[in-house]
Amino acid sequence: MSAPARYRVLFTRQAAKDIAKLSAKLRAKLMDIARCRLAVDPHSGKPLAGPLKGYYSVRLSYQDLIVYSIEDDELVVIVVRARTHYGD
Repeated sequence: MSAPARYRVLFTRQAAKDIAKLSAKLRAKLMDIARCRLAVDPHSGKPLAGPLKGYYSVRLSYQDLIVYSIEDDELVVIVVRARTHYGD
């Protein structure tokens, strides 16, 4: 029995800028989420609606979210944002 396919997790430039602004603790948590959750089961995130339809989100902290898209045919997750959803 083979292991389930793992997705590669990539980060856009904007996501990298967002990540650089996070505390060291949140950066470490984000990388753990990317490795242990997004790479294994990216569809476990919350599907977004409206202008972000086609994207998913996972909570990083009380106010911070990771927003990403999934390319199932290439087994790739693309993190597009990692920031507060309150506009701060």
